[in-house]
Order: sequence, then C-alpha cells, then structure tokens
Amino acid sequence: MASRRRWALAGAGAGALCVIALGACASTLQDRPIPHNELEYMVEAPYPVYWLGASFHGMAVAEADHDPSDAWSVTYGDCLEGGEGSCVPPLRIVTSPDNGFLPGGFAPTRSVRIRGVPARLAQGGKTFILATAGVVLDIYATDDNTALAAADTAVPINEAGASGGPLAAPLPDTGFGEKPLPAQVPSPLRELP
Repeated sequence: MASRRRWALAGAGAGALCVIALGACASTLQDRPIPHNELEYMVEAPYPVYWLGASFHGMAVAEADHDPSDAWSVTYGDCLEGGEGSCVPPLRIVTSPDNGFLPGGFAPTRSVRIRGVPARLAQGGKTFILATAGVVLDIYATDDNTALAAADTAVPINEAGASGGPLAAPLPDTGFGEKPLPAQVPSPLRELP
C-alpha cells in the first residue's frame, strides 16, 4: 500500500513538473490575434486612421489601441522585448488627430518627402513622422527598411486610399488640443433653491 502511495505521489509530482515545464515554454510576450470589433471602432473614427492591412511583411495585426488623446495605435508582430504590461513590437503605426503637435522633441531628425508630403525621419530612419490631411502619422519600426516600406504602404482604414499613392497635403493646425473634451467642460451654474 505504501508503495502504491509513493508511486501515486511520484506520478503527481512528475505531472506537476510537466505542467510547470510546459508553462515555462509559453511566451508571455507573444500577442494573440485581435477581435475584428476592435478594428471596427477605427472605421468609425471622424478622421483618417492609418494601418497596413491585416498583415504586413508576415506580421499580423497584434493590437489596435485607442488612447485618451484620441490617437489610434496599430501594432504588427509579436513583442520582441518587454514583459507583462510592456511590449516592444517590430512595427507600430500611430495616427493622432492633433496635427498641431509633431512628436520628436529635440531628437535629431532629417526632413524628406514621402508620398508627396513632408516627413521627418528619426532614429536612423526607424521612425517616420508624416503630417497628412488633418492628422499626424507616426511609424515606429525596429529597422529602417520596415519603416520605409510601412510609410509607402500605409492607408486609412476608414477612407479610400491606395498603397504607394500620394497622401493628402497637410492641413493647417486643426486646433484639436485647444478644444476641451466633454469631460473637461464644467457644468453650467444653477440657481440655488
């Protein structure tokens, strides 16, 4: 009887070790395919939201995110670095409706024209910043060839456009950041009873 119990405990212990070993093989950095309804919200945006299609250079859309500034971010491929709560993807496309702000700060940049619009290149060509229509399109890649290919391919998900075709000329500052959000408008004063 004691021998059976030892074998049962040994079998249970071996099973637990297998579960732990298999769990260690799973990568916490790999993204899962996103549901289509996340992309549907991008289609409803009141400004052009850029993307590269469902996949780009063998990398599927891994995440579509809408942040409080009203910008959309589309991530392609599995995380290359990071951990829980952080991810460095091979490619990220960000569309911001605040065309009065071009990111980059004091980083060294080079001015070029991409698809007929002015653009700034940073980080050795791994980052592209393009002002087009009433938005700013930012492309962040892990290498300059991917960034350039993405800049040539990006199209709005919610408007007609062709990869490689000319982009719309930048509009004057739309004043996006100057308009208060509905949550920032105080309630009107009322008379006290």
